Amino acid sequence: MGQSKPFRAMALIVEDDPMQRDLICLLLEESEVDVIECESAEAAELVLERAAGSLVLMMTDVQLAGNMDGVELAHIARKYNPDMGVIVTSGKPLHQELPDGVQVWSKPWAPLGVIREAERMVYERRRNDEARSRS
Repeated sequence: MGQSKPFRAMALIVEDDPMQRDLICLLLEESEVDVIECESAEAAELVLERAAGSLVLMMTDVQLAGNMDGVELAHIARKYNPDMGVIVTSGKPLHQELPDGVQVWSKPWAPLGVIREAERMVYERRRNDEARSRS
């Protein structure tokens, strides 16, 4: 009889600034969250097509490399996985409409906030998975 693997949370980080992306990834990995990194929304969309159901969190900047911005990506992410936590960060006020439930964080954001949000999303995912398995 095989053993089931323990749930390992996964996050998608979309940031064109390598230093910011590295910091977010380091924070999440310290919280035992696996990370997929992208610098453009187009690359992130490919990840969402293949793995959206496995993701508990996506954190994206508004300004990204490529033609699509983080707000457009947030709408796409919601279509692929409505239960995933989505955070959009920006150094400027946002004038575009975001999907319901998407959080907007102003830059500079607090590193502890990233850890707390990731841990909250992991907890929610585990709780939802347990509820589904009991049904």
